[in-house]
Amino acid sequence: MRHIIAIHLQNEAGALTRVTGLFSTRGYNIESLSVAATNDPTVSRVTLVTKGSDAVIQQIVNQLFEARGRGRGRRHDARRAHRARAGAAEAEARSKVTDAVRGYVVRSGGRVLDPRTEAFVVELTASEIEVSKFVEDLGESCEILDVVRSGALGVARYARNLQVVR
Repeated sequence: MRHIIAIHLQNEAGALTRVTGLFSTRGYNIESLSVAATNDPTVSRVTLVTKGSDAVIQQIVNQLFEARGRGRGRRHDARRAHRARAGAAEAEARSKVTDAVRGYVVRSGGRVLDPRTEAFVVELTASEIEVSKFVEDLGESCEILDVVRSGALGVARYARNLQVVR
């Protein structure tokens, strides 16, 4: 079974290595991995995709919260972990401003992914500066419940075919 796992992780050297090590020591491959900043500079959000049984994946998630090492003063790497849905921002708007917020999302080049009126999920693909401005402006009109950033992605234009170098 395919799992998308979102982890809020202590933003420090070695934390990501310890997380990925939990998967590799059990023989599970990480199919996709994205790390991005959060609003808290001490925390990063890791989103990973893997395949495995529900029981083993739950065991790995539980182990994310175990203290690394056995000595006193050790911290936990993971602050929060859960199975996730596709990345996006989730906003809550009062019915009076719902249409205005949806209009702002569309004018900004975003999409409303979940049409509920009490809270809806929006998506915007843009530069880091544009996304930050979008989140800031959106926060003036409604309460933002969660923001998920995917991290940087680069796709070359006019890409040549990959070749094996021997």
